[in-house]
Amino acid sequence: MAEMAQTRISRKVKTQMKEKTIPIHKERLIKNFQRLVSIDAPSFGERRMADVLKEELESLGFTVEEDDGGSIYGGTAGNVYAFRKGTLPGTPILFSTHMDTVEPSGGKKALVGGDGRITSDGTTVLGADCMSGTAALLEALKELSEEGADCRDLEIVFFIGEEKHLKGSAVFDFSKVKAKESYILDLTGPVGTAAFQAPTLVNFQIEVEGRAAHAGLSPETGIHAIAIAAKAVSRMELGHVGKDMTVNIGAIHGGGANSNIVPEHCHLVGEVRSYSHEQAMEQTRHIEALFLEEAEKAGGKSRMTYEVPICAYRTPEEHSCVRRFRAACDRLGISSSLVKTFGGSDQSNLSLHGVSGLVLASAMELVHSCQEYTEISELVKLTQLLKLLIQDID
Repeated sequence: MAEMAQTRISRKVKTQMKEKTIPIHKERLIKNFQRLVSIDAPSFGERRMADVLKEELESLGFTVEEDDGGSIYGGTAGNVYAFRKGTLPGTPILFSTHMDTVEPSGGKKALVGGDGRITSDGTTVLGADCMSGTAALLEALKELSEEGADCRDLEIVFFIGEEKHLKGSAVFDFSKVKAKESYILDLTGPVGTAAFQAPTLVNFQIEVEGRAAHAGLSPETGIHAIAIAAKAVSRMELGHVGKDMTVNIGAIHGGGANSNIVPEHCHLVGEVRSYSHEQAMEQTRHIEALFLEEAEKAGGKSRMTYEVPICAYRTPEEHSCVRRFRAACDRLGISSSLVKTFGGSDQSNLSLHGVSGLVLASAMELVHSCQEYTEISELVKLTQLLKLLIQDID
């Protein structure tokens, strides 16, 4: 569920560091990205991806374990957690990506163009969401190990089912996490962009119940469920509600196959997003009340159910993870840009469990489409940035 950058708070760099001073094994990075992309890993079908990533982490000296989160959803793999003791003082830093890919993804391939752009063949997504961040993270870890660089204690988590509204991190045991700060690789936009705020998402369903009747002979004896729903929706504010909230009705289904029956049932699905969790819940209750009122007027019934898969968070701009991110961008010679987003990522569940962090732009564009792509130059830049963050250089 790659987050999309919105409001930007940029900071120009104070220093310049030439790219060549942070060497990257570019060909190995590209090759591993292509390998990861070639692995089919739909949501709850991440078994092969989990095995590959566990092997990679173990080879880099991490202690690795896999939970049984997948079994809750009938999946093939669980969340992968890894820890490696560092040589620098301080609590661990956590890095994370997700293993699953949106459809269509079966048999996807990463094709390198002469201009440095990497795409699929156009019949599938590329899978840069989230394999660009995964490949860059693994390459950064490999190179720092080869260089014998000093690092803080590190925690790595690869989540399952992120594209299904953060299902993997929703069941992850966060009690094992010792980090208090995190970097999630799951945002579109140029490297140097990072999301520090995201909304609460409420997904709701409404069932309206009326009474069937013959539409030609005795319509007055029926209770029109679709009409009840239509009146309630007409009273809703849709789209932007103020500057920090959106409301949407995504689908309405009602009635049956025959045009001569007053519809007895109507089903609606929708969502509310807000940077304020309290306001999102208040708006949800308001929508419920509108439907109950219109149903009561007509002699029908209405029932709302909802879930909150994503909770709002805001990482303070003065937090150490933000300071370290900005310092790394300065060292790299790129502008740092903090953004708000109305998308979701596993950082929401991390923040919910006391781990503050940023969602980093991860060399992926036009995600969730067959036009998805990455750029070699951005993959390299992301790997350089991660090397600095892992070393805790500021």
